[in-house]
Amino acid sequence: MVPLDWYLMLGSIVFCIGMIGFMIRRNIIMMFLSVELMLNGVNISLVAFSHYLQDLRGQILVFFIIAVAASEAAIGLAIVILITRNKNTIFIDEINELRG
Repeated sequence: MVPLDWYLMLGSIVFCIGMIGFMIRRNIIMMFLSVELMLNGVNISLVAFSHYLQDLRGQILVFFIIAVAASEAAIGLAIVILITRNKNTIFIDEINELRG
């Protein structure tokens, strides 16, 4: 049986990788992927606590988080496509205005 501490360590490492990736990268797509990594790190911790406490509420919350992340990815990709069509770039540093 794997102890709870290992799952929490894995979740915190995945979250930190996503946070560092979000702060360092200037590519919009890589920033969205980093946000997904952060959400997955939280999901790992929620499932670990849910299993440790023998309660299904954490796992149910993870399903809602996955649904929200999927819709966020779809909307984010649509926004990235529109910005790329208008500005011809996907780098945050080269986009200096967000209004039409």
